[in-house]
Amino acid sequence: MSHHSYKPYVPPEQSMKEISFKAIFLGIIMAIVLGAANAYLGLMAGMTVAATFPAAVVSMAVLRPLKGTVLEENLARTTGAVGEALAAGAIFTIPAFLMTGVWESFDVVKSSLLMLVGGILGVFLIILVRRTLVEDTTLPFPESVACAEMVKTGQKAGSNAHYMFWAMGLGGVVEFFTSENGIRLIKPFVTSVFKIPGLSRITYLNSNNEEIFKSEPMKGRMFIGSPAANAALTGVGYIIGPRLAALTFSGGVLGWLFLMPIILFISGSIETVMSQNLGSWTEVAIAAYNAQVKPIAVGAMLVGAFYTLFKMRKSLMAGIGRSITDLRKARSEGTSKLQRTDKDFSFSSIILAIIALIIPMVILYNVFTHNIGSSLVSAVVMLLMGFLFAAVAGYLVGIIGSSSNPISGLTLTTLLIAALMMVIMGQKGSEGIAAVLGVAAVVCCVAGVAGDMIQDLKVGHILGGTPWRMQIGEMIGVTAAALTLTFSLQLLHNNIGIGSQTLPAPQAGLMAAMSKGIVGGEMAWPLVIAGMLMAIMLILVGSPSPMLIAVGMYLPFRSTACIFFGGVLKYFLNRRASKKKPTKKGKELIENIGLLLASGLIAGQAIMGIITAAIKGANIHLPESLNSPWLALIIFFILGYILIHFPYKRMIDSGEYGSSKQQQNE
Repeated sequence: MSHHSYKPYVPPEQSMKEISFKAIFLGIIMAIVLGAANAYLGLMAGMTVAATFPAAVVSMAVLRPLKGTVLEENLARTTGAVGEALAAGAIFTIPAFLMTGVWESFDVVKSSLLMLVGGILGVFLIILVRRTLVEDTTLPFPESVACAEMVKTGQKAGSNAHYMFWAMGLGGVVEFFTSENGIRLIKPFVTSVFKIPGLSRITYLNSNNEEIFKSEPMKGRMFIGSPAANAALTGVGYIIGPRLAALTFSGGVLGWLFLMPIILFISGSIETVMSQNLGSWTEVAIAAYNAQVKPIAVGAMLVGAFYTLFKMRKSLMAGIGRSITDLRKARSEGTSKLQRTDKDFSFSSIILAIIALIIPMVILYNVFTHNIGSSLVSAVVMLLMGFLFAAVAGYLVGIIGSSSNPISGLTLTTLLIAALMMVIMGQKGSEGIAAVLGVAAVVCCVAGVAGDMIQDLKVGHILGGTPWRMQIGEMIGVTAAALTLTFSLQLLHNNIGIGSQTLPAPQAGLMAAMSKGIVGGEMAWPLVIAGMLMAIMLILVGSPSPMLIAVGMYLPFRSTACIFFGGVLKYFLNRRASKKKPTKKGKELIENIGLLLASGLIAGQAIMGIITAAIKGANIHLPESLNSPWLALIIFFILGYILIHFPYKRMIDSGEYGSSKQQQNE
């Protein structure tokens, strides 16, 4: 494909204002805010939402009145969206340092360093494969194309930004009245464990008909819970759609409603625990769940992660092969005769930067392990895996978009390789665990940032942005996010608790369990293996995503139920709209407005979650008021109304649906 067949929105010959103070400043603010909001969402729901769309909407809304150009908007979006990518990388790994007990409290310097190096390395490694990926016509880049279309449409007419901004307000209000740190006007969910009578005792007979085992009187107990009235989780379910939301919820049903009663039934001795007044049945149930069902979920996540990578093996190999040929090509070609829209950082400066980044990592790994051999091995594993997975993440985003970038699978692979290396090198105990998590954290940030960046560079490619300027923006964004994210994480940990019911942090729990299990030799292996076999069973039945089901098992029941509620809303909206036979443009309108509303709900609630944590951190205790679960029904009703009514109404108002006249014009 020749370079000239492709025409960007702003032609390469045209010079237009691109890097400006207002664009960079807005980008930094967005990187910090979106990073913090996604960290909160990821710890709560175990998934993050691509920030490309919200960042694009905010850039248009803010820079339009300030006479910003399309390329300034593009640069601000690029700088801002990277905060979310870095947050995804950070929350999957950095809390594991706390969960394994390697750190007593957050180590601000080390966590910032891990994020900074991982993020900047992600930027440089993806530059090496940028041109190949962006110019490959076989890669659809679904989210990039959608985002670029949204920006182009926004250039002409009034933008739809207001949907997102008032949904943000609503999300914030919901969080303020339901959160533990806000004014508890509404109790967002109810859970209870109830008895099912009719079981006295179990007797087993051996071959001579002698009783060999008697148990105490047993009572069957069932767990029941309601979905949480939660704007962000509803938004997540709505964005991922009915099918994936149902898959996640099936994990919740499997864990809480199927395995849980079995566990409560078998451990009849819980009766004696109860007689010592250790807590309510619900607390006992949750404790049993954490000890016995979560390891099963960990085993299933392991197999799920590798299955995801296995399914993508062809595209992975293609991605790797392509990056190697690219490196050769980049070296041989000069940069002198390139057009503005083709210019990246020069090859030599990238290589120098990568070498420069390895030095602080070797030093940091040495601080973790106190062993220079192990630290060098860790740094080499980190660099090779980082390069490999930057290419892989970039390629996968080109196929499916950055929302479905399988970061946790890639990180887990790295974690296992690093853990085995440490065992071979004889690094035991918390030093070995720290080194393993240190390698995984960097690679996770690399994969997150690389995926997000290629998505933004593709949008820039369509709009006619200058690659090297966007890459400067990315680095500024990464730096801003890395230096501030630790404080958000620290705030959330000190005031809500990472790993608690509110912020279960499923992926970090998985990383903690694996590194501790392999290096420290502490692992409930029978349960983990049972989970692995369960995932294999799911694969054999043809389940599309064992990973999602496992994450659903790991999350609290109320969370997966709420995600499912969001998916159901999307299903009803699609049903209602399809009766009107919308045109292609009508469908896009519904998708876009829905996406903006859902993104707004997520961002608004997440930001308020961090604000209320800060209020608690400042020792201000807000008055608890009603705390009534019945008011939660109103929230469900409002969320349902907004997410179905507005996208539908917008499509009807635009007239983009099946009247005969319209069909003829198509």
